Amino acid sequence: MTIEERAKYGYELKQNGVCNCAMAVLKSFSDKLGIDEAMLKNLSSGFAAGMGGMEGTCGAIVGAVIVAGVLNGGMGTPKISRRIVQKFREKSGATICKDLKTMTDGKPLCECPQCVYNGIIALGESMEI
Repeated sequence: MTIEERAKYGYELKQNGVCNCAMAVLKSFSDKLGIDEAMLKNLSSGFAAGMGGMEGTCGAIVGAVIVAGVLNGGMGTPKISRRIVQKFREKSGATICKDLKTMTDGKPLCECPQCVYNGIIALGESMEI
């Protein structure tokens, strides 16, 4: 699967209400992570609505950082994480769930399915996937 295909798949998972943002990102890479789907769901379940409903860091970023750590065996993950966050911010306009959901001109800054898409693309760009 290309990074674009993974991003579209994650978008659909979130759009259809199947997953929270972190879960959608993780499930988009399930074939690469070596972790079964039930465990992915368990690992990501607490990151809904900006980590436990606290409207903090977007779950799509959290999911992308987790994937990065698994894919590279933890090597260089802080540096990759910074790149993911920077690229996500450029694409989405913010990194905090509450800010992303803030209504401006009748629509949010970035809707959740698009955040998932942006998180996966940011991961791909940051790791040259």
